[in-house]
Amino acid sequence: MGPDAYRTAGIRDALSNLGHTVADIGNLSPDEVDETQLGNVNPALFGLFETVGWTRSLKRAAEAVAPDDLPIFMGGDHALSLGSVSGIAEIARQTGQPQFVLWLDAHSDFHTPNTTDSGHLHGTPVAYITGQKGFEDFPPLSAPIPTENICMIGLRSVDGAEKAALEALDVNLADMRMIDEYGIKKPLDAFLERVAAANGRLHVSLDVDFLDPSIAPAVGTTVPGGATVREAHLVMELLHDSGLVTSLDLVELNPFLDDRGKTASVMVDLTASLMGRRIFDRPTRSFA
Repeated sequence: MGPDAYRTAGIRDALSNLGHTVADIGNLSPDEVDETQLGNVNPALFGLFETVGWTRSLKRAAEAVAPDDLPIFMGGDHALSLGSVSGIAEIARQTGQPQFVLWLDAHSDFHTPNTTDSGHLHGTPVAYITGQKGFEDFPPLSAPIPTENICMIGLRSVDGAEKAALEALDVNLADMRMIDEYGIKKPLDAFLERVAAANGRLHVSLDVDFLDPSIAPAVGTTVPGGATVREAHLVMELLHDSGLVTSLDLVELNPFLDDRGKTASVMVDLTASLMGRRIFDRPTRSFA
């Protein structure tokens, strides 16, 4: 129901009012998957074959749309990014450009199907798109993204196995302590400079739990101490100013946990900032 919540919150009108031509191509469906062909034996995994099916479907959709437009992938579970980002990366390979990813999230999502204790595959996308081992059941990656092309901002809940894996790599990490000390602009600017210097394509994956749950409660993985409304809008405004963003995920919205559509509206407003809405153009919203 996440995509419909964004529609109800007016995402199409918000972008159209900024002068963009918007096409809603509707909801996707997962490919059918033969469970007997999947080899992972981790008994903790939930919905492996459904997630493989979604990954195949989303990857194909990304490859079809991304060459000519800026696709926005709307969903609930962050496992959506297994397909969206792998498809986007294939387009970058075809154009000869490096693919970069900005991961706005409380979590690093760097588990593999073999290391996850919870079994939830929404904790695995970054490991998959960077070509880590353990994803043999998923579509083969034709364009794994170098770990140095990943930037995570907003981290405040990272499991031990993920922490050990990330410490051995060169992923750009900005947890909330760093943001508290230096502000959110400094790590973002440094990453955007690298993207621009490489003439890269930039995918942004925005998780609801990047935000503090006091302003965005509609997520099943809340972690206190997240980004404020102004910090989040500043990120979106800087991204727009950069002119580098080529695709976007809006994920982990659970309408059943929302407060009168509050979270969906905040996410739509952030998307509008990314797509060019300025401070003076913002509407006043009432949640009374």
